Amino acid sequence: MNQVVRNYVGAASLMLAAGGVAAGNLSVAREVTVDRAPATVWKLLGEFNALDVWLPPVLSSTFTGDATRPGAVRVLDLGNNATVTEQLVAYSSAERSYSYTFLDSPLPVKNYVATIELSAAADGKTVIRWRSTFDAAGAADAKATEAVQGIYDAGLTKIASIFRK
Repeated sequence: MNQVVRNYVGAASLMLAAGGVAAGNLSVAREVTVDRAPATVWKLLGEFNALDVWLPPVLSSTFTGDATRPGAVRVLDLGNNATVTEQLVAYSSAERSYSYTFLDSPLPVKNYVATIELSAAADGKTVIRWRSTFDAAGAADAKATEAVQGIYDAGLTKIASIFRK
């Protein structure tokens, strides 16, 4: 299994399926390839309210609305009275992707819109891509980018370990 998380950080905005949500000037994109079929990986990642299973900083996750329809809101408990509130803005089970935006977050970012998507790779593997655009808020661009990268790396590393053969 390829557990290397690839880094694609650029200044160009990513085109996200998040109609109507402003994209920021900064971007982060990470990906990892895992040794499972996309349908299997989607069972875990396709659940909008499952971040507490695969994202290490998240202790618990609750949501309101339909977790497969835009408008659903999830609240992530990070401990020490810190939470992140996110809203689903696009979801496609057929394309195995969803996009969401921050409503409230302790991270030094604003105008954050992210997409998680899966695609088939050779030999029955899956490529998981997690990307976002945002602007820095109360921190230098490099610090805001570093914060988002750290979260993506932690999540993708955990997912790779879950699907390790």
